[in-house]
Amino acid sequence: MSDGSAARETGAETLTPLPGQGSRPEIAARLLGEALRQARRERSLTLQAAAPAIRGSASKLSRLERGESPPQDRDVRDLVAFYRLPGEQAHEVLGLLQQAKDNAWWHQYSDVTPNWLRRLIGLEAGATRIYCYENHVVPGLLQTPEYSHALVSNGLPGADPQEIKRRVELRVERQRILRRTHHRPRVVALLEEAVLLRPVGGPDVMCGQLDRLLSLSENGGINIRIVPFARSASVAPSYPITHLAFGDGGPSELVYVELIDSAMYLSRAAEIEQYRHVLLNLMGAAARMKESRELLEAARERYAADADSLGY
Repeated sequence: MSDGSAARETGAETLTPLPGQGSRPEIAARLLGEALRQARRERSLTLQAAAPAIRGSASKLSRLERGESPPQDRDVRDLVAFYRLPGEQAHEVLGLLQQAKDNAWWHQYSDVTPNWLRRLIGLEAGATRIYCYENHVVPGLLQTPEYSHALVSNGLPGADPQEIKRRVELRVERQRILRRTHHRPRVVALLEEAVLLRPVGGPDVMCGQLDRLLSLSENGGINIRIVPFARSASVAPSYPITHLAFGDGGPSELVYVELIDSAMYLSRAAEIEQYRHVLLNLMGAAARMKESRELLEAARERYAADADSLGY
C-alpha cells in the first residue's frame, strides 16, 4: 500500500478555526502549518532559505506548512529556534504541535489503514461539505457493515478474519460524522448506475445496502443521485473523486482522487476548478432526486426478488 508519497497538495491558504475544532489533529496540523508559514513570511524568508533548518527541501517545508503530513517534533522545534520566535508565539506553536499529535479515534486502526486514507478520514472530520463520485462501489461513508465486509473480504481473500473485522469497523466508525448534531457536513453522493447493478455480497446484502441509501436520502439529509449509463458516457471519469470544502478557511477546498493503491490530494485553484467542472457535468447528467430514488427502489426490488428465489 502507498505510504502517502503519491498524495500532494499545493496552494496557499489562511486558517481560522471553527468553534470547537481547533483540537482535532488534522485541523491543528493545518493551523500549525499556517503559524509556521506566517512566521517565515514575517522574516521575509523563502521556502528555500528556511528549508535547511529542518534538513530538507523546500517542498518538505511547504508540505509542513500546509499540514499535509504529521509534523515532527524536531522539525517544528528547530523552526521555532531558527525563526527565534518570542515566548508567547513559541508556546502557541508548540501547543498546536501537541494538538496535532493527539491521537484521533482512527489512529487505533493505523495497522490496517494506509496514510493516504487516514488523511482523508481526518479531513472529512473538518469538512463542511463532501461532494463525491463513485463508479464501482457505494462510497465508504454510506456503506452498511455487511456491504463493507463483502468488499473487504473480496479484496483481501487471504486476510485474517480479525484484519477484515477491523477494516470493517473502521468504515463504520468513519460514518460518525453523519450522526453529528453540530458541524455535520453536507454530503452529495453521485453514484454510477453500475454501483446498483454490481451484487456485492449477494442479493440480501444489496437489499440492506439499498435500504440504507434510501433511508439516508429520505431522512438522513444525504443528496444521493444516480448517474445513468445512457447519460454518463461522455462525462464519467474512470476513478472516484471526492471534493471537500472547509469552513475554517485553509485550505478552503481540496480534491481527493483515489487511485489503485494511493491517492492524490489537490488544492491548486486550477486543479480544483478542473475537477469541479467534472463533478458539475456529472451532476448535470445525474437523475433528479425523485428519479434517483426510483432507480434505487427498482434495484432494491430486483435484489429482493433474487433473495426470495434463492431462499434467503
